[in-house]
Amino acid sequence: MEIKERLSKIFSSLDIDVAVIMNSEFIDPNFHYLTGFTSGVFESNMLLATKNEVTLLTSDLEYATALSQKKSGMKILNVLSDKEKFEEEMSIIKGKRLGINGKFLSYSGYQFIEKYKPKSVIDISEALTKARMIKDNEELRNIRKAVSITKFAILEAQKSLKEGITELELAARVDFAIKSFGASGNSFDTIVAFGENTAYPHHMPDSTKLTYGDLVLIDTGAKFNNYCADITRTIVFGEQDKKFKEMFNLVKSAQLMAIHKLKPGADSYKIGKEVRNYIDTYANGKYKGKFIHALGHGIGLEVHDHAMFGKGPSRIIKKGMTMAVEPGVYVEGLGGVRIEDDVFIDKNGSVVL
Repeated sequence: MEIKERLSKIFSSLDIDVAVIMNSEFIDPNFHYLTGFTSGVFESNMLLATKNEVTLLTSDLEYATALSQKKSGMKILNVLSDKEKFEEEMSIIKGKRLGINGKFLSYSGYQFIEKYKPKSVIDISEALTKARMIKDNEELRNIRKAVSITKFAILEAQKSLKEGITELELAARVDFAIKSFGASGNSFDTIVAFGENTAYPHHMPDSTKLTYGDLVLIDTGAKFNNYCADITRTIVFGEQDKKFKEMFNLVKSAQLMAIHKLKPGADSYKIGKEVRNYIDTYANGKYKGKFIHALGHGIGLEVHDHAMFGKGPSRIIKKGMTMAVEPGVYVEGLGGVRIEDDVFIDKNGSVVL
C-alpha cells in the first residue's frame, strides 16, 4: 500500500489544506483506506491528512498496535492521553481549509473541530468515495479473498440443510463458516430466508423452519483485511418446482446479461434500465415490477461502497472498479430468487471474482 498514492487520489480534486478523518465508537472506512491497518480498534482516534502525509493521533491503548503497522508517509503520535500534547497537535488546523467526511462525522464531531477555528470546513465525502472506487492490486487481493471465503462458507452451510432447521440456525452456521475459513467477520448481518420469506429481499432470519420443496436464500459476505464481499445464492431444498426453475433461469440470464455489458466506458445506469426492462417484459410481463431493487452496488471497504445502478445520475464504469451484481424477482405468497456475484472491471470487461 502506498499512502502517498491514495492521498494524491483524494487531494487531486480538492482545494483544502487538511483532511480530518475522525472515528467515533465506529470506524470511518476512510481511516482504513489511509492507514491500511488490519488490527486494532482505534475508537475515537483521528487522522490529519495532507497531500504528502497522514498523521494519526492515538492513545496508549492503540499506540503499540499502530506502530507495528506503520507505513511510509505516516506519523503516529500518542497524544490522546495527554491533553496538552493533543491541543498542540490540533492547533495546526487553525486558519486552515479543512475537509471532513460529512457522511460519517456526527454533528458533535463537527462542533468539536470547529472549536479549533479553521478557516473553512467543507464536506469531501464525494471525493473520498471517488478515490476509493478504483481499486489497487492490494485492495483487489483482499476482495478476492473475501469473496472466496464467502463462497466456501455458503457451500459449507448448505451441507446443514435438513427439514426442521431454522433460518437462525442456518445463518449461525454460515457465520461460523465465514470465521472458520479466515475472515475477520461479516460484511453485514447474514440474510437467510426459507419459502415465502424469500419474497422479501431484506428478510432477517427468524424461527421459520425449513420444509421440503422450499426455496432457500442465503445472502452473506465475509470481511478480509477490512474489505467486503457480498454473495447471494438461491436454491431449492428438494425437488425443483417448475415455477422456481423459471424464476431462477430468468434471474440468472439477467445477471449474465448485466455482467456481459459491464466494461470500461459503459453507463451503469443504462445497463440497470436494460436489465430491468428485460425482466419486466419476460413472458409477456409475467414478472413486471417484481425486480424491486437496484441491479447492484460498488463493494470495497464498505459492502455498499458506492452507488452504481440507482435511478441516476449516470455513472460511467472504469477499469479497476469492483461491484456486486444482484438481479432478483420477488413474488409475494410464492417466494423470490436473487443471484449475486462480485465482479472486477478490467480493460476488456468484467471478471467474476
